[in-house]
Amino acid sequence: MNILTGLGLLVFAYLCGSLPFSIWLTRWKTGTDVRSAGSGHATATNTIRQAGWAVGALVLVLDLGKGFLPVSLALRFQSPVWMVMLVAMMAVIGHCWPVFAGFRGGMGLATTSGTMLAISPLAWLIGLGILIILMLLIKHAARAVVIAAVVIPSVYWVVGFREEIIWVAIGLAVVVGLRFLIDWKRQYRELWLDRESDAKKPS
Repeated sequence: MNILTGLGLLVFAYLCGSLPFSIWLTRWKTGTDVRSAGSGHATATNTIRQAGWAVGALVLVLDLGKGFLPVSLALRFQSPVWMVMLVAMMAVIGHCWPVFAGFRGGMGLATTSGTMLAISPLAWLIGLGILIILMLLIKHAARAVVIAAVVIPSVYWVVGFREEIIWVAIGLAVVVGLRFLIDWKRQYRELWLDRESDAKKPS
């Protein structure tokens, strides 16, 4: 792979990630900015809360695609492991800090999932299972994601995944883990497992 191809893949990955579908579709549906309520982030779950399940599901699919497409291209070009890792990271960075939305985007989970689906559906499924288990145990989305970011690359190594999957998982863990640290102490209102019961809410 030559330098121009590599740079092109990185720029393409970032621009793909920067497409703020949750912002565009929520504004189309409700006339409001998805970041103005709920978690304040441009995510599929926040879209569901404000614009409904149908729009939220569409955002989820599109956000998955933002990670899947650039990594698929990197693999098609037979990129080295470090380039595949950087392309995956740039797609997620674009989603979290999008140039088309004032660098205020989402949290990166859906786009991260898309990158892993492009590399290995089995690795994606295992990672998703670990995240769901941690969310159910910890009952706090941000903390569960940060811990999952640390745990998942190690699990991939233990079960014998190839080097490419492990390195991409490490790169993604750095981006997503750092992103979710901003919500470590936050009490969410957009995921059922983070909602307080009515009895606990102040009057």
